[in-house]
Amino acid sequence: MNRLQHILLLLVLTSLSVSCVSSQLYEDLKAQNDRLKAENESLMSQLDGTSGKGEGYRVQSLEDKIENLKAENTQLSMELAAVKGNLKRLQESYDALEANSSSALSENLARNRNLLTELEAKEKALALEEQRLQKLQKELEQRSQRVEELEGIIAAKDAKMRALKDAISAALTQFEGKGLTVEQRDGKVYVSMENKLLFESGSWAVNTRGREAVVALGNVLADNPEIAVLIEGHTDNVPYSGNGNIQDNWDLSTKRATAIVNILTNNNRISKDNLTAAGRGEYAPIAPNTTSEGRAKNRRIEVILAPKLDEINQLLSDI
Repeated sequence: MNRLQHILLLLVLTSLSVSCVSSQLYEDLKAQNDRLKAENESLMSQLDGTSGKGEGYRVQSLEDKIENLKAENTQLSMELAAVKGNLKRLQESYDALEANSSSALSENLARNRNLLTELEAKEKALALEEQRLQKLQKELEQRSQRVEELEGIIAAKDAKMRALKDAISAALTQFEGKGLTVEQRDGKVYVSMENKLLFESGSWAVNTRGREAVVALGNVLADNPEIAVLIEGHTDNVPYSGNGNIQDNWDLSTKRATAIVNILTNNNRISKDNLTAAGRGEYAPIAPNTTSEGRAKNRRIEVILAPKLDEINQLLSDI
């Protein structure tokens, strides 16, 4: 029995024991009793939360909530497992990436070190090459200067040889066209004198007319001491058949060249160091030996005048 019922019972007993209670009071108490019952029912309804639906409804509601919570828990567990799986894969990927990055970084560092070493070596090689190029440039400039000097000397000698040729032509004018020719080629002056101007057939003794020509040539050579003089004797291919101490055409050509040298050395102003005699025999013809005219041209003395090349040779050795 609850508190309200106790109160109601006390009120009834009191109303029975007190006979003098008025009917109005009875009605008031009854109304209060009804009101209290109604409040009691309302409180009971609020207390169990069923709003009048009973204890069974409340239990069912709790079981539904439990099932819902279990379902939510299962879903959350699945989601947690999925998240853990993703996390594991991400961690593995990160570990692999970190390992690869470390390996790549090590490789890059090693490659960079190698590249730096190669770069330093190439820089040293480049510096040496620059030094070599500077040295070569300097040598090239020096050689260019010597080449210019050489060209100047050659030009001067060519001019001098032209002047010498002109001087010889002027000195031997009376003999030109009479078995004597003067020409300049390859930087040299060639004075060619046919044997008919100088010698009798088979002889190496210079005749009077020929001696005059050689003496006139010697006077020009005496004024040009820096000129080298080569006297060459030549014959045709007809074998020597004369008398005297002569073995063959080669011997004859040599004796004739020597005879010209002897006349030139009578001029004290001509240095013997500048003179060379050579016999060529029949082995350097200038015309065919098949005709009398060709053989006459081949029987000759050639005086070859060339500038001394000591200065040029010195420059060439320095280049």
